Amino acid sequence: MCADFVYTIRSMSTNNRTHAINAIAEYIPATPSATAAPDTSMETYGTDVFGEKEIRAFLPKTTARKLLATINEGKPLDPSIADDVAHAMKDWALSKGATHFTHWFQPLTGGTAEKHDAFLEPTGPAQAVQKFCGKNLIGGEADASSFPSGGLRSTFEARGYTSWDPTSPAFIKRHANGATLCIPTVFCSYTGEALDSKTPLLRSVQALTKATRRLLSHFGLPEEHVSVTLGAEQEYFLVDRRFYLQRPDLLQTGRTVFGAAPAKHQQLDDHYYGAIRPRILKFMNEVEESLWKLGIPAKTRHNEVAPAQFELAPMFEDLNLAVDHNMLVMETLRRTAERNGLVCLLHEKPFEGVNGSGKHCNWSIAYGGRNLLNPGSNPKENAIFLTVLSAVIRAIDLHADLLRATTAGAGNDHRLGANEAPPAIISIFLGDELTAVMREIETGKAEKASGRAKLKIGVDTLPPLPADTTDRNRTSPFAFTGNKFEFRAPGSSHNCAMNQMVLNTIVAESMDAISDKVEAMPGDFNVNLQKLLQRLIRAHKRVLFSGDGYSGDWPKEAAKRGLPNLPDTPSAIAPFGVRANQDIFVRYGVLTRVEMESRLEIAREDYERRIRIEGGVALDIARAMVRPVVADEFSKLATAISLAKKDGLKVGVTGLKALSLKLGAGLDDLHVKCEKLDKALAKGGSAEQIAASADLRRTVDALEHLVDDARWPLPKYREMLFVY
Repeated sequence: MCADFVYTIRSMSTNNRTHAINAIAEYIPATPSATAAPDTSMETYGTDVFGEKEIRAFLPKTTARKLLATINEGKPLDPSIADDVAHAMKDWALSKGATHFTHWFQPLTGGTAEKHDAFLEPTGPAQAVQKFCGKNLIGGEADASSFPSGGLRSTFEARGYTSWDPTSPAFIKRHANGATLCIPTVFCSYTGEALDSKTPLLRSVQALTKATRRLLSHFGLPEEHVSVTLGAEQEYFLVDRRFYLQRPDLLQTGRTVFGAAPAKHQQLDDHYYGAIRPRILKFMNEVEESLWKLGIPAKTRHNEVAPAQFELAPMFEDLNLAVDHNMLVMETLRRTAERNGLVCLLHEKPFEGVNGSGKHCNWSIAYGGRNLLNPGSNPKENAIFLTVLSAVIRAIDLHADLLRATTAGAGNDHRLGANEAPPAIISIFLGDELTAVMREIETGKAEKASGRAKLKIGVDTLPPLPADTTDRNRTSPFAFTGNKFEFRAPGSSHNCAMNQMVLNTIVAESMDAISDKVEAMPGDFNVNLQKLLQRLIRAHKRVLFSGDGYSGDWPKEAAKRGLPNLPDTPSAIAPFGVRANQDIFVRYGVLTRVEMESRLEIAREDYERRIRIEGGVALDIARAMVRPVVADEFSKLATAISLAKKDGLKVGVTGLKALSLKLGAGLDDLHVKCEKLDKALAKGGSAEQIAASADLRRTVDALEHLVDDARWPLPKYREMLFVY
């Protein structure tokens, strides 16, 4: 940590919070003239990535051509080039200051994993060379027993394998003591099951590619490269590290289990898009410089709605690369915050009563470089767009439960549907203009306000479809935004791979369903397509909703439409265990049945463990930190009242008695609520633990307003959200 932020946490005293506030107040940000501007020249963009430029510079031409064909065109990797590629990677990494290499993978923890090995090969006593061979590049062995596997691996079955993913380029990860060459890989068990998030994602891209080519062949298009793209907007909170270290709940759970709402938080909407403070801007500059060198196209930065909340938004990229990059974005945010005396909170709801954080996943699909979700400029392109759009609508309507399952988690349960994020009910927003177009196709009649003739698919009476002629709907979990769909329900800490894997698979299934129908219908293709799209829209229009997702009427309306409402994690993850749902993933080779069951088991265990940890932390704070302060305060008041009576004083006694009664009642209530939570933890039911924790929180938060401010043991919301 830099010297500006060195801070020693003293033993618990009444002045800890004051010391932290004073230390923050004394921090003087560097003046603009003294701050080195981040190096974001185009010459440095992607310089820590073993990309196409480096491949051509360090590899023989033939080897470079073969590797680039795999990366850019999806052609099978030629194993004979592995030694040449490994040698080139090593030379490049050494030139960048790297001393070790690692297979960088994404286990089912939701994060990333790495084991570092030195470029070292002994050749004799006190003799060695720096070496990295094709065998080290292509595959590695990792202990698979200690990662969550949902029963795929037992503790005594430790063998797991990592395998190089050449479609995601190797990169340099820098740290205070050097640098490491990171090679993106998949992770599987000794018996072949996928133990990671990347493997099913790549399988789903392959499935969607095949289905897209099949569908577009009916329009007479030649086989082209299919590219699934993603832009993942990342929301996060920043708090001063001094406050963070005084909050056991933030340390162990990522969120505050206690905390009374301050008088002012986000009611005035003054933080959103506001001027960025110098300390935060310095942090953002450092983040962007790191991402710049990693070739991560961070485009937008701004203050979010809640105080101390911010957002980073990248440009869209190839899906697999975008998922890897988002994992690096989250790590870069955390590490850069630490260097600046801050802590980056990626929990979906670190603070009660203010907006939580999400990860908005902007998904689209391109064919031969043309975005299929971009309304075309001619009738044929319009027909393709409307067909792909109909496939997406069908997919979301039939499999909304599976898409909802990918957003489940203990943290996101606090966020979804809380008048700050989309509801847990999955619906699609198309906007007024596009909704009218779909209605015209369904009915075969022109909308009065459209000025169009009767719509026919694939003929000239269908004019170019407008783009971006509609407002946005932030209450919709799955909204069309002009040339892509924005999936707003995933949580800020989530790995995008899971929801994107499900989305790819269900859209592939819908595309194939359309192809099956088209191929079975003799006669004119355009006429048949018109009839088919009419039937699709009629069958699946229930999922289209352009209204206010926060409205209390929407759950009632959704129930009438038969849309699933899965409000919490236990109900949301259950669809992974439904055999018919599993059949889809098995049929497309994305997940086996046992891999589906494992994901369900991992999600269930993760949820239960997190709830239990939160309950345990809340109980510990209430008993060991809050109760002693309240008891001591009550004791002092009782002594003061006794002395006042003894001395015959009458002034002030009424106030002392009133306060002592409130504190005494609070102390009794605190004892009862702690006992209740203790029993719930012993019983083990997550629902009981959640209810008992919420009950205890109400008591503790009420006591925060009664206890002497200087003696309250936890940094308060007004401090953490505004003092940084």
